[in-house]
Amino acid sequence: MPRAELTGCLQHAPEWLDDRAAATRAAATRDAAAHDTSREVAMATVTKSTTIPASVDAVWAVLADFAAIGQWAPNVDHSCLMSDQTEGVGMVRRIQTGRTTVVETVEHWEPGVALRYAITGLPPIIRSVTNAWSIEPDGDATTATLTTEIDAGPRPPQQGIAKAVGRKLGQASDEMLAGLATHFATSPGQPGQLQEQHA
Repeated sequence: MPRAELTGCLQHAPEWLDDRAAATRAAATRDAAAHDTSREVAMATVTKSTTIPASVDAVWAVLADFAAIGQWAPNVDHSCLMSDQTEGVGMVRRIQTGRTTVVETVEHWEPGVALRYAITGLPPIIRSVTNAWSIEPDGDATTATLTTEIDAGPRPPQQGIAKAVGRKLGQASDEMLAGLATHFATSPGQPGQLQEQHA
């Protein structure tokens, strides 16, 4: 499968989208949270999974083509790379869904196993959001799991916001997983069996 072309994102992205400071601040916030047990309960986590009718290598090839998410995720209207880097930690893409635009920066890259990226550009009440993909063999198929973590702060009202945002992002995860499964399905209407866990 050919990798997605850079469709003008690098040349014409607004300055605020090209600023990596927001992603850096989000990463610093998560690092601090990892050492602050008082904030562990502040993180809302939603985990979704599905069975993909394809090999792990084939699924990874699609996930690793970072700019091309718009080719298989039905809830993405437009996507493109914002970095010269085309693989690995530090790669950046811009995602547009309706009137919402976010920037996603790769923080973990383990070929054939896992991919995690920070999401910036959401309302400032949300401190940080990450999506983490993991894939593993399941016979001739692949189990794909997408885990979203949302940090809105430690106070009960903030945790309530994080859970509400988690429900919304969980719906987006359902759409992405179903779209990925459909991308590989040999016949329409067989997107695999979605499963859900909440924390």
